[in-house]
Amino acid sequence: MYDFLTHWIHDHLGALGPGSQTLAGLLALLLLAIGIFTLSFLANLIAKRYILRVLGYIITRTKNKWDDVFLERKVFNRLSHLAPAIVIYISAAFVFPAHETHPMEMLMRRAAMVYMIVVSLLVLNSFFSAVADIYSNFDISRNRPIKGYIQALKIIIYLFAGILIISTIIDRSPLILLSGLGALTAILLLVFKDTILGFVAGIQLASNNMVRPGDWISMPKYGADGDVIDVTLTMVKVQNWDKTISYIPIYSLISDSFTNWRGMSESGGRRIKRALNIDMTTIRFMSDEDLAKMRKITLLKDYLAAKDKEIDDHHRTTQTDTSHPANVRRQTNIGIFRAYVEFYLRRHPKIHQEMTLIVRQLAPTSEGLPVEIYCFSNDQAWAAYEGIQGDIFDHLLAVVPLFELQVFQAPSGRDFKKLGVPELGASGS
Repeated sequence: MYDFLTHWIHDHLGALGPGSQTLAGLLALLLLAIGIFTLSFLANLIAKRYILRVLGYIITRTKNKWDDVFLERKVFNRLSHLAPAIVIYISAAFVFPAHETHPMEMLMRRAAMVYMIVVSLLVLNSFFSAVADIYSNFDISRNRPIKGYIQALKIIIYLFAGILIISTIIDRSPLILLSGLGALTAILLLVFKDTILGFVAGIQLASNNMVRPGDWISMPKYGADGDVIDVTLTMVKVQNWDKTISYIPIYSLISDSFTNWRGMSESGGRRIKRALNIDMTTIRFMSDEDLAKMRKITLLKDYLAAKDKEIDDHHRTTQTDTSHPANVRRQTNIGIFRAYVEFYLRRHPKIHQEMTLIVRQLAPTSEGLPVEIYCFSNDQAWAAYEGIQGDIFDHLLAVVPLFELQVFQAPSGRDFKKLGVPELGASGS
């Protein structure tokens, strides 16, 4: 085509002198360029205006949702950009059939090839993003996220595409460039250190099911305490309870310690572990009058009756001399209080009755005798959990004096004032 057009133009410009051959060649290239541009423009127009519209119409009418994701990610739209490049690549061989080494043919082919590589790279990028979106709709994605793997695969494709583009421009085999990368291994390891560590850590996290989007994790080293909202190739994104965002290097979850609260979420309960410090000077035996008052408490009625029978049976069996108080088993206010707390929690509608429930004494300290409440709420929501815990201890703090007990509290200025101790700075001090 090039030779024919050149000779045809030269025949009509022969009267212009010796330079007519060069001018004819330039005009032939110009006309061919216009023709190729027109064909590529038509190919692009047909691909986008007709083929792409028809394909989009068909996809939107199907029952499947996964093909809609490919449409939203513009996979087919980017694929349509290959049409003009293919036209240019094929036209180069048709236009210069007798001049395989013609510089214009080489330029057209290389430019078209580079363009097709770039377009293919964009298509693959959209394709894998669509695959990740489709995968995220399945339940397994909550346990096995693949976003990190997709990102690693994209990086490999980017590197491979870069090698292909360079090899196409310099007209050398990609294998030559790949063989030369061996000397750059150390540099590549240094440049992509975080990426490589993140990829390896991502595999370990996924294989051991250590963390996934939606988990509540705590990592004080990075100030992170909240829900995992994203796991990428190099970072774990955590939305803290104060709505700030913490970005944790993913390999830190392998090298450092962190707490994952998923087990609590899946158990159906949330632990309540808190102690009331009882003033030990208020602990004493209960008199018959005190026990009579306690029997009016509905939660303790059956317990006290059973306890009285147990004590009487013990005295009868052991033939205890009840004339001395030290020989007699008697109920204490702290023991009855512990029983009351347990019965109260057993009947509480917000306490998980299928999980551990203990009311126990801890070792006495200088701040009193700790009576620890260890149980689980059946509502795991933070606000609801705090409300349940607050209501329980509001009630227990208010009911402690009914057992002739007092909660230990360090002396305050008000206490010293009652004792007549003058305030600091007062006159006469």
